[in-house]
Amino acid sequence: MPNIKDSVTTPDGTCPVQLFTPEGQGPWPGVIMFPDAGGVRETFDHMAAKLARSGYAVLLPDVYYREGDWAPFDMATAFGDAKERARIMFLIGTLTPDRITRDAGALFDYLVARPEVTGDRFGVCGYCMGGRISVLLAGRLPDRVAAAASFHGGGLVTDGPDSPHLLADRMNAFVYVGGARNDASFTADHAEQLEKALTAADVAHRIEWYEAGHGFAVPDNPPYSASAAERHWEAMTEVFGAALSG
Repeated sequence: MPNIKDSVTTPDGTCPVQLFTPEGQGPWPGVIMFPDAGGVRETFDHMAAKLARSGYAVLLPDVYYREGDWAPFDMATAFGDAKERARIMFLIGTLTPDRITRDAGALFDYLVARPEVTGDRFGVCGYCMGGRISVLLAGRLPDRVAAAASFHGGGLVTDGPDSPHLLADRMNAFVYVGGARNDASFTADHAEQLEKALTAADVAHRIEWYEAGHGFAVPDNPPYSASAAERHWEAMTEVFGAALSG
């Protein structure tokens, strides 16, 4: 699987990226994959490569690049160890909506300039915090996002003024949300509020529940579920296949 290691200059610095493409001749529709709270690591290399095999040029950015050469997390213990939990929560907190938007603008520009990539509107997908990022970008950069897919994403509906669901009236993308059962970061009430906001704004969308725990789609997460993960691949390629085929 072709894998290009590169960097993207953003308004805040230099973001390391990897671009995964299918074998053969392109160009292909572009997708940005945003990781969960653990950041980019080997399991996401495999996931980006898997999505690329479905016919996409998949960009995997190091979203924590502002923190320099940060140490990878062991997701089996990261939230149980007090120091590691504090470190991971600090890193999550560095990704403000404005920073996320600035980064994404540069990442989309990078995809436009790549010969492997076709089109100027893209897919975004993400897990946990990456799911929130994906939905947020559908509202903040509606001219760049054709489809947004969130899996066990948290914080899609909050009481804050920067809650992603409040951007529904700006969205032009198809929005897919795959929620985990018994997940305090995305509850049935959150789903209902998000459904109402997207419907009122006439946003094409689908919200579904997975009978699995938070983290079900990422192989190195303790709640990983092979059956739920396979369902998430099917859903994502269906969504991107419809939205990015033009």
